[in-house]
Amino acid sequence: MARTIFNTTEKSNFILNMTEEQYAKLASYGIIGACFLVPLFTVIPECMITSTYTLASGGLAVTGVYCMIMALIALIKKYIKGSTVLPVCAFGAILLWSVVSLINSYDPMVSLYGYPQRGEGVLAILFYCSIFISAAAVKRETAVNALIKGVIGTGILNSAWSLIQIFTGNLSQYKKIDLDTKINAASGLAHSPVFLAMLLTLSLTAALITAAVTDNKKHRIICTVSALLFGFVMMFTYTFTGVCGIVFAVIAAVITSIAVKAPKKNLASVLAAAAGAALAVVIVSAGVISEVPTSYKLHDGRIVWWADSYMRLGSSGDYNRDVLNIDDNLEVYLYLNAKTKNIISNSPLTGTGPDQLAFPQIYTYGGLDETADLQDIIIQNTGIFDRCYNEYLYTAATRGIPSLIALAVVILAAVIVAFKKLKKDRSCGNAVVFFLTLGGALLFLIGCTSLPFSPVYWSVAGLGCAALSSQKKAEPAKEKKKK
Repeated sequence: MARTIFNTTEKSNFILNMTEEQYAKLASYGIIGACFLVPLFTVIPECMITSTYTLASGGLAVTGVYCMIMALIALIKKYIKGSTVLPVCAFGAILLWSVVSLINSYDPMVSLYGYPQRGEGVLAILFYCSIFISAAAVKRETAVNALIKGVIGTGILNSAWSLIQIFTGNLSQYKKIDLDTKINAASGLAHSPVFLAMLLTLSLTAALITAAVTDNKKHRIICTVSALLFGFVMMFTYTFTGVCGIVFAVIAAVITSIAVKAPKKNLASVLAAAAGAALAVVIVSAGVISEVPTSYKLHDGRIVWWADSYMRLGSSGDYNRDVLNIDDNLEVYLYLNAKTKNIISNSPLTGTGPDQLAFPQIYTYGGLDETADLQDIIIQNTGIFDRCYNEYLYTAATRGIPSLIALAVVILAAVIVAFKKLKKDRSCGNAVVFFLTLGGALLFLIGCTSLPFSPVYWSVAGLGCAALSSQKKAEPAKEKKKK
């Protein structure tokens, strides 16, 4: 008989009577939302110049609030136990210490909501935590299938949008890499070529592993074509992240194929990503995009600093031409990391405050009043930046070393638990979850958290921690109990 409280009806007590299967189904909606809502909410600012990317935060808010409800249900129903306790507690510590950092920040409102159009404040961290917990509480493998479809699906959506940017230059903030050079860089609906490359790394890895392992011919064809598309678009991000993402996805697919002893003919699908990447290089070299034949090269420095932070958002000052060669990508990344380490040493405990890396670097108002718009003040300061493209350093700098330690615990725990599950059961789903969790952890060494990428990754990491049990194994247990 269904439980009720205070003489209420069964329908009004659905949480008390919710089964693990029902929870898994509802949590899957949150996982799908994490994959699609932010890019869908980004369509408006991409199409309308007058709109801002703050609208994308609406997609995260919808998913986040839904997952907050699911996370509360998981805690009430005591679904968080065993291997999921440590990472969930660590993520809770990240959230709590972010509040401490907010209290000691330069601007509490920016810490709460995030820098305008970045949106990576405490509220975003709360939503990421909710997404992680709701996924970690899932006990059914059906959620993994939803995850794989969602990750590949969002990759297709972003890549389709990217094709418009690549071949027309429309609907893009990255048509030129400087005032004269046209490259039509792809950012999809991910706000930045770097963020797109990070997202497509997950999508490509999921597609290649599925294509290499699955026995379903239809699924293999869809995933192979998707991999071809992802590889092509990732090269048009013109980033080191994109190149690393392709290499990682191919290695993950080959290792999985060998481990599960999949048919060798399936490995041919791995060539799809390489073929797509090679086609992109040929197109650029032939001058199809720039109208001038030129060799393919990466433009990380100009993209992350000039095109994204400075020109698109006004969240950074212009780069200092006297001390930095913006076309030397390694020099740019080393400069960002070195300066971030100095910021960490000045405030190691609580950091600058969430999403406020640029604030301690401000040294002039450029003739503006102190009450002037924040963006107007920041762009007056040559040589300052708001992202260092190493999430671990960025976390320590903005939210303190305690947050970095907690983040490391969450990611390490998720990777270890996901690996143990893969070692125990070498299924396609377990392989995808493990390599996506590992891939995201590695991407954080050369990239940073963002609204388009983080909800997807924390869904994956949450499922990596989840104590999944297949429906086939669960049903006999129920029958035995009845007897």
